[in-house]
Amino acid sequence: MVIGLIILAIVVILVIYVIAKYNGLVTLRQRVRNGFSQIDVQLQRRFDLIPNLIETVKGYMEHESGVLEKISELRSLWASAQTVADKANLDNQLSETLKTIMAVAENYPDLKANQNFMSLQQELTNTEDKISYSRQFYNDIVTKYNTELEVFPSNIVASMFKFKPETLFEVDNEEARKNVKVDFSK
Repeated sequence: MVIGLIILAIVVILVIYVIAKYNGLVTLRQRVRNGFSQIDVQLQRRFDLIPNLIETVKGYMEHESGVLEKISELRSLWASAQTVADKANLDNQLSETLKTIMAVAENYPDLKANQNFMSLQQELTNTEDKISYSRQFYNDIVTKYNTELEVFPSNIVASMFKFKPETLFEVDNEEARKNVKVDFSK
C-alpha cells in the first residue's frame, strides 16, 4: 500500500513536471513569435517611411533612379518573405540602400536643411533604434528558448512534443561586422 502511494506520488510529480515544462516551452515559443513580429512591425514602419524620404530627396536623386527601383524591389520581396533569414537578408540590403540615400543628402546642404527631410531622417533614426532593440529582444528570447530545448531534462519534454529550435536574427553582411574607422582630421 505504501509503495503504491509512493509510486503514485512519483507519477503525479512527473506529470506535473512535464506539464510545467511543456507550458514553459510553449510560453517561450510564443515570446519568440512575438519578438519576430515586433521586428516585422518596425521593419515595415521603415519601409513605410522610406517612400516619404525618397519623395523629399527625389529632386536631388535624378541620377540615382536605380536606388528608387531597388527600394521598390526590396519592398515587394519583403511582403513575400516568410523566414527570419529572408527578412534579415532583406533588412541588410535595405540598410545598404539607405546609406546611398543619406550619402546623397550629404552632398546637398540645402537638402540637409530641409525641414521635411530632417523630420523624416529623425523618424528613420528612431525606427532604426526600435529595430535594433527588437532584434536584441528577439535574439535574447530565441537564445533562451533554444537553450531550454537543449538542456536536460527539458530537452526530453521538448523532443516528446517536437519543439524545434528557432533561428537568430543575424547580420550576414561582412561590411557591417568590420570596425568603424573614425577620422577627425578632416
